[in-house]
Amino acid sequence: MSYSLPAVNELRNAESQQQQFNYRLIAMGLLVLICFGLLVYRWSVLQIVRHADYIAQAESNRTALVPVVPSRGEIRDRNGIVLASNYSAYTLELTPSKIEDLEATINALAELIPISEGDRRRFNRLRADSRSYEAIPLRSRLSDEEIARFATQRYRFPGVEVNARLYRYYPYGELGSHVIGYIGRINQREKEALEESEDAENYKGTDHIGKLGVEQAYETELHGISGREQMETTAGGFIVRRLASSPATPGKNVVLSIDIKLQKMVEDLFGKRRGALVAIDPRNGEVLAFVSKPTFDPNLFVEGIDHENWAALNESLDKPLLNRALRGTYPPGSTYKPFMALAALETGTRTAATTIHDPGYWMFGNHRFRSGHALGSVNLHRSIVKSSNVYYYSLAHEMGVQAIHDFMAPLGFGQLTGIDLKGEVRGILPSPEWKRKAYKRAAQQKWLSGETISLGIGQGYNNFTMLQLSHALATLVNGGTSQQPHVVRGLQEPGSQQLVETVREPDRPLGYKPEHIKLIKSGMVGVTLEGTGKGVFAGAPYVSGGKTGTAQAVTIAQNQRYNAAALSERKRDHSLYVAFAPVETPRIAVAVIVENAGFGATAAAPIARRVLDYWLLQQYPNAGDIAATQVGRSSRPIGAPRNVATMPWPPEDVKMLAPMPDGTGMAALQGASAAAVAAGAASAGIGGDAVVAVAPDATATASGLAASSGLPAAGAAVLPATAAAGPAATATAARGAASAPSYTLPPAAQALQRLFPASAPLGGASVPAPPASSPPSVQRRTQPTR
Repeated sequence: MSYSLPAVNELRNAESQQQQFNYRLIAMGLLVLICFGLLVYRWSVLQIVRHADYIAQAESNRTALVPVVPSRGEIRDRNGIVLASNYSAYTLELTPSKIEDLEATINALAELIPISEGDRRRFNRLRADSRSYEAIPLRSRLSDEEIARFATQRYRFPGVEVNARLYRYYPYGELGSHVIGYIGRINQREKEALEESEDAENYKGTDHIGKLGVEQAYETELHGISGREQMETTAGGFIVRRLASSPATPGKNVVLSIDIKLQKMVEDLFGKRRGALVAIDPRNGEVLAFVSKPTFDPNLFVEGIDHENWAALNESLDKPLLNRALRGTYPPGSTYKPFMALAALETGTRTAATTIHDPGYWMFGNHRFRSGHALGSVNLHRSIVKSSNVYYYSLAHEMGVQAIHDFMAPLGFGQLTGIDLKGEVRGILPSPEWKRKAYKRAAQQKWLSGETISLGIGQGYNNFTMLQLSHALATLVNGGTSQQPHVVRGLQEPGSQQLVETVREPDRPLGYKPEHIKLIKSGMVGVTLEGTGKGVFAGAPYVSGGKTGTAQAVTIAQNQRYNAAALSERKRDHSLYVAFAPVETPRIAVAVIVENAGFGATAAAPIARRVLDYWLLQQYPNAGDIAATQVGRSSRPIGAPRNVATMPWPPEDVKMLAPMPDGTGMAALQGASAAAVAAGAASAGIGGDAVVAVAPDATATASGLAASSGLPAAGAAVLPATAAAGPAATATAARGAASAPSYTLPPAAQALQRLFPASAPLGGASVPAPPASSPPSVQRRTQPTR
């Protein structure tokens, strides 16, 4: 047998293949090592570097941070009467992003729960201002029966929830609405502003914000501080249990300087007429009454006003939404003359003894300025008492427009007073500079000498608010020391009666000579004793000062005489009056205007007289006197007045608005019925604070209400009420809720509780309990805050 040796080429090929295999093996090993290294690196990133981040994400998938909305603070008058409060009810809400066919869902819901066309319109309007993932209310204030009907069909409606909500309500409706203001749903512009502000976190979960008046100006204090609840949730977003919580801090109560009984009296005295009144305490700047007529019902705006009511308010010729006391500007007429007289003395233009001749007119070139009756020789005192136009025509001409402007500006004319309300307007205190800015054409920008003349009698370009006029009067009678006007006396922590005063600007002395102030006050006293206000203030047991004013609404040609009967009502003169009392140490200064009502002594002065009587004598006009004043047919008070302390409260002619015990809406109670309920509550032993349980049958006693509606004798559904005595007789919904005993739920609510496992109460400890006939808790599906 023979063997052949392998060829040299074959040996070389084998070595080459082995070498290639080794290279490949090394490359594969390196690749495996690199891949393993990458895995190790990625593992280290996941488990070490970003461990905390992924733990947080995993936790957020399991939990949701739910904001706890604080209970909004109450608004009270100076005597503790509650003017704005809250109650709890249930709302049907839809989240559009979770619903495939929104219209079909709403139609299906309408078969279970009544949904009106107004509800649909409001939903569509709110939807346009909301993001798709935000819950939007469709029906508010559901009854327990309606909730139970929905609960049995809940599986059919993904994205539909029943949520407990706090509702704002204004128990006295239109009374004081311009100063109290209202809240409304947060619109898109407000959302964007909040998101960019430091309060962004505090407003998560909040749907409403102050829109007007005190509700707007003191939004931060009233809102409170939101809490947080950490909830364990399912993959579908349903709450399983509460893991941790930080309670919300309720908003502070805001106590006004306004006397709501005085406010009510003044609004009644105006009747259906238009106008404004501001009463200020000259000693400290407290606003005692802040009236604008006509008014409106702020409850219409809380959940979004419907089209019909909005059209009625917005298109009305009477402009009920205009705050005339804050934003309505008028020529002050002859009420400006005392300030012009003070300017004459302070600038040295005239002395008290300077006398001019009043022939009933004043000539400037070829132009004749009318002055009514000829008064003959007139000095400063007589010019105020008899209201001489000629005296002030000539005075304005002597001083010049710039000197008038420079003197009046520190008094607050044409300036912002700094009152603690938003939206104040400046009005017009004319000057050459003002005219240059106000007009575009060069020919109109030049100030003409003849334009100065009518400024002296409060006409021409002069336009001021009643707030400015009252503030200037308060400054004058306070010895020339200006106090910042304010409608809020202070703040109260929830459950506390201690008042913490708000911070205000310090007093500002204007440096007027006391003898000059005395001369002006003497002239204004003469108005009430012997001048144009004599008839109105006849028989007053105190000495007051005042000044009538009649301001033109339209210009009357020089060759024509003013004839009110020949003019349409809205073209007639405005009636004005300013007053202060008592003379030596004034405690009240009032400015009032009644639009298109004629001579100041016939319409405005009678209202001012009754305001002084109320504040100084505690006298309230009788019904006949009020009726006569409403139509301008009174002068001095008619008949015997009533005592303020004995006046029933709530008033018999006011429809009190109160939450229904089943949470379905607001019940309108006449004042007498509300008083009967209060009496029934007292007899049932509810307590001296007059906490009133409200039912549809407002004349029932508290014990009867408890038996018929499932309410405890002193329980969760409460109406803050006050006795006629004032401060001592006040109560809040929060106190009522805090003292509410345990009670048995109605059958429908018990069924609902079985269907929906209990969850944390909305708003934590700061929220009043819901009405007793509604379930105390509803399972909430959350939109988590990641």
